[in-house]
Order: sequence, then C-alpha cells, then structure tokens
Amino acid sequence: MPSFLTRCYRLSLRSPILLLTTTTLLNNNSIPITSAFKLALSTKSIFTTTTTNTASKNIRFDNNKINNNLNSFYSSSRLMMSSSDGDSNKNIDALSVDPFCYRQFKEKDSSKNYKGNVFSISIEEFTKIVNERYNESKLIDGYAPFCKHIFIKNDFTDAAVNVLRITPDNEHLLRCTYEARNDKELPVLTRYFPKELIKDVKLPVAKYLDLILYSREQIKKENEAMGTNSDSESPWGIVSIKAQDVDYELPMTPITMMRNALGKDEGGSGVKLERDAYMSSYNVWKDHAVIS
Repeated sequence: MPSFLTRCYRLSLRSPILLLTTTTLLNNNSIPITSAFKLALSTKSIFTTTTTNTASKNIRFDNNKINNNLNSFYSSSRLMMSSSDGDSNKNIDALSVDPFCYRQFKEKDSSKNYKGNVFSISIEEFTKIVNERYNESKLIDGYAPFCKHIFIKNDFTDAAVNVLRITPDNEHLLRCTYEARNDKELPVLTRYFPKELIKDVKLPVAKYLDLILYSREQIKKENEAMGTNSDSESPWGIVSIKAQDVDYELPMTPITMMRNALGKDEGGSGVKLERDAYMSSYNVWKDHAVIS
C-alpha cells in the first residue's frame, strides 16, 4: 500500500490545482506537509476554474473561504500532525515551553539562580493557557527570521514588571556578576538589582507577557550545536518570557546581542551583531537594569 504522501504526490501530478493549493499552504503556514495535503484535498470546493482555451486555465482563489477554512483547521490552536503513512494522527500544540525557558518556572531548580521573571504557575498550565490564546495572525517579527513575538494579556500570573530605572538614589544597589545561562555557555558580565536590596520598591503586576518564540528548525540547529534535545515537535518553542506593561517588543540587552553573535557552539543564535540595533539597545539599558 503506497504511503499517504506517495498517493498525494501521484494525485498532485494529475491535479495542478491540488499541487498549487498544497504548496501555497506550505509557503504561508507552519504546518506539516501531510496536513497541507489533507487540507488541500478537503477544500477542493473553494477553488473555481474557468477554461479560457484548450491549453490553459485561470484559477481564482476565494481568500475569505480559504481563511475561514484555515481558522477552522487551527481550531483550539492545535496543529494536526500525521504520520507519513496516514494511519495515525496526534494533536501538536502550536507553542511549547522550550527547556531553555524552564529556568523561568519555580518548579525547576534552575530558576533559583535566574535573574529575571520566575513564574509560580506550572509549565503544563502555562502551556495550556498560551495555546488556547494563540493566534497565528498576532505573531510579530523578531530580530531574525526564525524569531517571533506574541503578546498575551497577563491575567493568569502574578509576574511583576522586573525592570527598574537607574537613579542616583538606587545606583549604589546595582550588582554585577559573570553568568552563563546553562553549563554549555560562556559566562558573560551582567548587572542587576538584587531583589533583597529593593524590598521597599513596590513593583506592579505586568499587564502583558512577551513570549519570545524560536522556530522548531532553529531550535533543532541550536540543540545539535549544544548537544541537547528539546523533545518537542511544536512549530514554535518559547525560549523566553518577559513581563511588561506594553504590548510591543522591548530591546534585548546589549550583552544578549553579543552572546547571540558568538554563535550556536557558545550558546548564541549565530545572528550577526548590527550596530544600529545594538545602539538602540544601549540607549535603553544604559539607564535601566533588571531586578533579580
């Protein structure tokens, strides 16, 4: 019995409409090829063909029907992943918390030394809620093609804004340390306000969570370089979570940009340092520091 993909391939050779539909879905949506074929087959009625002569056809796309079908396909923010033989199906979350981000959850020991937002909510519950609220159309481009942001209203965690402006009254509280985010990375110099030294400062609960996402392809590349495994097939991995009061991206710190430029073998992403982006980051972080 030919595999599902083999049967679809043979059928697409006889059906230009099916082939065009499938490739369009693959180019514009983060879905597996088997899912694209199945969706293309199920939406045959949304295309209209009119013969203009014996040699060619004009294909008209009904974008509204396509979008409605895609919205239905992404119902409950789940993506369907089929095995290549088409005999078994399983639901794959659009988002998963990458192990690199575990340090931001209190249930993990790595959170004890993390200088950033740490969440008391479980990873399982957090993943469930963000997937329920996931909307692909809300993805915002990040610093590289493989990076996206999605902003979620923070009405389910007690995470507070953890950035403080540096003033003459508090600058003596700043501390510096060399820090590596895991045992595979090179330590870099960071600065922060220790939580225990600013107990009198009441920080508001953040209005939004900025979920920083990496594509599965990029995560796999970095996993390979670092000798790790994320053990997930979700299209997007959550690699960092920022609690903030605005629903747009705040610049990453200059030292994070430098670390990324080091390359995957040293724990970075391999993205070249851009001077303009670096200076924009500097102009923000020269006057601010995280609370940890």
